[in-house]
Amino acid sequence: MSVIMTMVAEGDPAALERYAAEHVADMQEIKQAAVERGLIAHRFYGTDGQIMVSDEWPDEQSFITFFEEMGPKIGPMMEAVGITSEPHPIFWRKLETHDDHGWDA
Repeated sequence: MSVIMTMVAEGDPAALERYAAEHVADMQEIKQAAVERGLIAHRFYGTDGQIMVSDEWPDEQSFITFFEEMGPKIGPMMEAVGITSEPHPIFWRKLETHDDHGWDA
């Protein structure tokens, strides 16, 4: 069963959107590398002073391999949006609670 990976960091959501608009090819290259390593779904979210990445991966190791390999591309993006702390991904597994709704439940 797949896992959800979340990563939250202090950063500027507006700066991330500007960076992405100015570096579309880089963003697409990172995404394509992720897809080739098993990425199922991906989104960035922002709130006051924080950025969150939410991904779905086949397993934890697929994300770890991708993140280690693409570090030289991801690092400059993180710097440009004010992220200075080390990222710490959290992996979540779906719990069977018999009340699923949406997401093709």
